[in-house]
Amino acid sequence: MTYLNAADAGGSEPAIADIIDTWIELATQDGSLGWIGIANLPSSMAASAFLPDAGFDEVFGSAADVANRRVTVGGQFFPNGSGDAVDGGYRVTGSWNFGSGTGHSPYVACGFFPIVNGEAQFDLSEFRVAIVPREQVDFNDGWHVQGLRGTGSYDYSLTDILVPESRCFGLFTREPQRGSGPLFHMGLMPVTAAGHGAWALGVARSLLDDVAELAQTKARMSDLETLARRNTFQRNLAHHTGMWRAARAGLVEMFSTVEAAVAAGDELTPTMRSDMRVAATYATEASREVGQWAHLAAGTSAIRDGSRMERAFRDLYTGTQHAFISEKTYIDAAQIWLGLEEDLPGI
Repeated sequence: MTYLNAADAGGSEPAIADIIDTWIELATQDGSLGWIGIANLPSSMAASAFLPDAGFDEVFGSAADVANRRVTVGGQFFPNGSGDAVDGGYRVTGSWNFGSGTGHSPYVACGFFPIVNGEAQFDLSEFRVAIVPREQVDFNDGWHVQGLRGTGSYDYSLTDILVPESRCFGLFTREPQRGSGPLFHMGLMPVTAAGHGAWALGVARSLLDDVAELAQTKARMSDLETLARRNTFQRNLAHHTGMWRAARAGLVEMFSTVEAAVAAGDELTPTMRSDMRVAATYATEASREVGQWAHLAAGTSAIRDGSRMERAFRDLYTGTQHAFISEKTYIDAAQIWLGLEEDLPGI
């Protein structure tokens, strides 16, 4: 789980195009595996890059103990908790839903807003993330869902847990303590967006691959020839494959363009962030349409419990419900493109 980490934590600091293709491949193999990839890898990356030195050493181990630097971090970064500022840290209380990968992570991310001298700090620049050992976290057995059942994405809570400042960092920070790649200067939100788009593309690709293979032997009731011989299937396979390729190309191009600009020293602007979020949301919506067609084309072969296509379809319609790639992304981005808003917290 060190792939995206800063080099000091065993990471290779790959380019965003390589990361996207890796996530696509993981999700093609299995939706839950892919989801863990897009959830746990960025969580560990953020901790490796943004934690202060003392917290980094506590979580990832000393430089002499490389084996212990393979640390998995899961959880929810949205500030559903509050942290009373005390000497040296925060006393954090809160409840978080959909803690992706928390079932197998020794550390759990908990987003919170600080309370200083009794005053809640709701400015975005003040939002924080606490990295908490799992033994201090209360988990709820609530992961009974339609899809993505293998991700270990439990609800969890903290009650007045003291978290030292050294195990906290700013939610929207783009100032890494370590790591030289441009990805760390883009911050956590763009990486998360790229992950959502790549994951949906991977699951959709598995459905495309499987329906193309099935078409060689399957004939629908009353048909005298296989699906592969039907012109309507041929047309729709080509159309949806083209849609998938365009969505992937758009995702890779937009994120790579911004990555290159940041690497050259350019500021990450609201327009750049909007461009990336729209690319990720479009890739997600295109993938859902591709997956729906493949599922319908497969007929009853895709509805059998335990079949690869049945699971992928459930996973796709579960993962694409996430608010991070909802239509609000389009609305927020358009308002920035049109000059109606200078910046928006949702982007």
